[in-house]
Amino acid sequence: MSLTLVIQSPRLDSKELQELAALAGASSVSQPTLESARMEQADPASRDAISACCQALGYDFAFVDGKLQLADFGLLVSDMDSTLITIECIDEIADMQGIKPQVAAITERSMRGELDFSASLRERVSLLAGLPESALEKVYQERLQLSPGAEQLLASCKQHGIRFMLVSGGFTFFTERLKQQLGLDYAYANQLEVVDGKLTGRVVGEIVDAAAKQRLLIEKREQLGLRPDQVIAMGDGANDLLMLGEAGVGIAYRAKPVVQAQADVAINVMGLDGVSRLFA
Repeated sequence: MSLTLVIQSPRLDSKELQELAALAGASSVSQPTLESARMEQADPASRDAISACCQALGYDFAFVDGKLQLADFGLLVSDMDSTLITIECIDEIADMQGIKPQVAAITERSMRGELDFSASLRERVSLLAGLPESALEKVYQERLQLSPGAEQLLASCKQHGIRFMLVSGGFTFFTERLKQQLGLDYAYANQLEVVDGKLTGRVVGEIVDAAAKQRLLIEKREQLGLRPDQVIAMGDGANDLLMLGEAGVGIAYRAKPVVQAQADVAINVMGLDGVSRLFA
């Protein structure tokens, strides 16, 4: 397989690109956009040196199959919190209860892989008991923002006929609204129990954890008649690792170190539009 080294940054310097190309032993360099460069026939043995150099320069990099085009994929599976959107919804809901620091600390440890996701979710949700459901709408309207480049990535998926599936350890209140707002094909998440207009502090049904995310990806892939290499998955936390491992290309988006270490590609500088620029 001939590998292409893709370099991305809002600010690319031609001299720095030539130095990276030499370091990678690339046969040629092109710059299809102002924010991306492609270096053909790059030596994968140069990965560590390229990584150190790009980190110093503030560049994103990825070694990809040079023949792959975005249209070769049929399904993109994405996490929601801190991936498709900029916030962790449960932390912002907790802020309505005045307990954001406590809940956010549990969220952070869970995303780093230090706590069991299902147990930590139940613990966090229990702290929300008694909160009016209207608080969820307040979070959606006032605090939820799409990650940079999300709309461009979604437009690219629609243009190339790629189905978009949102799979979240968060809540259906938000995934269903995003599905409708953005025209997503599929959305799966946890359902908060609400009685008399207030959260009970419990989750209804099976929790969407790492194993459930992996299973949902496999089920949808098989329903669509796709091969594993025709799927892209992206996420930021430890509970996304099984899902990323099932995809042809697993992308760590502004992710925790444990995820960046295991994903095929890490995007830290660019927005989600950087995903579509990985491919020819």
